[in-house]
Amino acid sequence: MPIIQWKEIFSVNISKIDSQHKKIIDLINELHDKMKEGKGKEKESLSQILNELAVYTANHFKTEEELFYKYKYPNTEAHILEHKKLVDKVLQIKADFESGKVVLTLDVMDFLKDWLSNHISGTDKAYTAFLNAKGVN
Repeated sequence: MPIIQWKEIFSVNISKIDSQHKKIIDLINELHDKMKEGKGKEKESLSQILNELAVYTANHFKTEEELFYKYKYPNTEAHILEHKKLVDKVLQIKADFESGKVVLTLDVMDFLKDWLSNHISGTDKAYTAFLNAKGVN
């Protein structure tokens, strides 16, 4: 069973961003599945997924941020700060895992799941009406 599932409540009513959120959910679930299979210490397999998660998430944030700048979203700086914190955290998790300092645990998975759920349903939902009013959907 996936650790996180897409729900309509996560929709920000912008198809490109919803698709990207779904992909991030898929990557978190893939990471979780590998851990459930007992591969929480296997560097190669998990490193590849962590790298893809970090790169894809950074690209997703770039998509959002380009929209913020284009349409002059008033909460751009605060939102970007949240993005930076997550990218830094994922890169730290990846570096610690690759150096052998940590193994991927359910605590890490819960952090990713909770952060994504809270970010989408809170911070991201805050820009929905603003961007939709600008014709972005």
